[in-house]
Amino acid sequence: MKMLVTPILCACLAAFAPAGTAAAQPDGHQDSDGRSPRRQAGPPLSVREIERRVVPRLPGAQYLGFDYDPATEVYTLKFLRNGSVIWVDVDGRTGAIVRKTGD
Repeated sequence: MKMLVTPILCACLAAFAPAGTAAAQPDGHQDSDGRSPRRQAGPPLSVREIERRVVPRLPGAQYLGFDYDPATEVYTLKFLRNGSVIWVDVDGRTGAIVRKTGD
């Protein structure tokens, strides 16, 4: 019985060691005050600013609306053109199109 205690204890400690490190630095990029550089940049662009930049880039498409994910700070804009739905993911910080699906 004593022979099993040490290996089991070591296995349990090894299993929890990486989890503690990952929890301390979830994105791996933190400044000395513990905040990520992305969070220090201020609030994301407004949806009106995102629409002003992106809607003209899809001529002939009907703009249907948007969704915003605060965790990733990505706006997803939905368009309709010729019966096909187009999804456009836009970086909320820069207004740059990250991904476009459909068409």
